[in-house]
Amino acid sequence: MIHVDVALRRGDFTLDARFETPEAGVVALFGRSGCGKTTLVNLMSGLLRPDRGRIEIGGETLLDTASARCLAPEERHVGYVFQDARLFPHLSVAENLDYGLRRSRGRAHVIAYDDVIALLALGPLLDRRPYSLSGGERQRVALGRALLAQPRLLLLDEPLASLDAARREEVLPFLEALRLRLVLPMIYVSHAFDEVLRLATHLVVLEAGQVVAQGPLTEVSCDPALTAIVGPAAVGAVLDAQVLDSDAATGLTRVRVGRSGELRLRAAQVAAGARVRVQVLARDVILSDRAPEGLSVRNALRGHIVLIEPQGDEACRTLVDLDGAQVVAHVTRDAVAALRLRPGAEVWALVKAVSLRSHSFPPG
Repeated sequence: MIHVDVALRRGDFTLDARFETPEAGVVALFGRSGCGKTTLVNLMSGLLRPDRGRIEIGGETLLDTASARCLAPEERHVGYVFQDARLFPHLSVAENLDYGLRRSRGRAHVIAYDDVIALLALGPLLDRRPYSLSGGERQRVALGRALLAQPRLLLLDEPLASLDAARREEVLPFLEALRLRLVLPMIYVSHAFDEVLRLATHLVVLEAGQVVAQGPLTEVSCDPALTAIVGPAAVGAVLDAQVLDSDAATGLTRVRVGRSGELRLRAAQVAAGARVRVQVLARDVILSDRAPEGLSVRNALRGHIVLIEPQGDEACRTLVDLDGAQVVAHVTRDAVAALRLRPGAEVWALVKAVSLRSHSFPPG
């Protein structure tokens, strides 16, 4: 378990944040620029000391101001990857990686040198100097150096923020591979929600120095706290799904969501049984009070309304349970009245196959 409860005041800004997450997986710290994400990871790494607080990882207390316990950064065994790679410019890639390896002395090796080289495709880069690398290559080397130090926790402070779109897409698959292959808890700082969707298992949402939502991504994705940050156009449910089959002729993949629901989405050919993550945007969900007929919509799932709450003068946020999976729909107040929508009412949720977005996800 990762437990963080810290407070720090710097000038006009006050961070007062607390969250608790499972030790396994990728925890995304998400929020607008200036909300306190980097300050929070600097406190976790030991680069900053809070006015008050306690930080515990895997049962070991790294910081407890009440008992005056504060481990130095090098004693915390935490890997840190910054926005800029911060490689030693006078050393080759191999020598930068060796530096990380030397920092692991006395610690059990949970990931081997050759595995890091293979996982991050660093072999062709070993003899080169940082100045000759692209931004994406530098970040891969920084990741490798941090991993070779054999950390108990990996902190990634917006590692893709300084990269252009092409280099960003180059690095993201390597981060996904880390999530899939390594049993290593990661704290991933980002203000880009598409990165969070691809990488995170848990989400901690920060606003003005405070945690406004936290929990598994599939739950927090439906939290209204996200709307104010990402905007209504990007809000939607995130569902863990299992692939049933793919149809090469139509290009559609059929997946199971919840206990018995099925969705068809456009996705690359994925093996049956694989797990994927599907985002269903609230703006793309249409509600019907009866089974649809004669429509081009490929997805129609039966469910019942869990919650209806006003959102502005004309709209309502509606949460629908689809036999164990939940989606959000934005509907007008007129539609709520005309369809007699209320908690417990049976409805059909309609979603176009082309509007669904999916990403691969680790098993189990």
